[in-house]
Amino acid sequence: MKGFTLLEVMIALAIMAGSVFTIMASFNHHIDIVTRDREETVAVLLARAKLEDPDMKSSSDTNGTFAPEWPDITWEITKTPTELSSLDRMVLTVSWDNARRSLSLVQYVTK
Repeated sequence: MKGFTLLEVMIALAIMAGSVFTIMASFNHHIDIVTRDREETVAVLLARAKLEDPDMKSSSDTNGTFAPEWPDITWEITKTPTELSSLDRMVLTVSWDNARRSLSLVQYVTK
């Protein structure tokens, strides 16, 4: 008689199950990394656009959202004086994922 024994089939299935589980876990991990990188890239691009907006420097708003395109991403600006009397340090903080994740960009502006 030729064929596989039950033990050989069970070992082969165990090896395949372990391999499939490892591949799925690795795939999910890499999908999470890509999603996180995409969110950070969008946040950086929105922050840079906000810093380069000419209306932003003359506006008195210190926080807001990027609605309507990105209503879940918020921004906040804080200005602090520096040692030089003609410069202020402006920090733009962009938050997303219900403020669990954020990044800050710093720019020095003249008074």
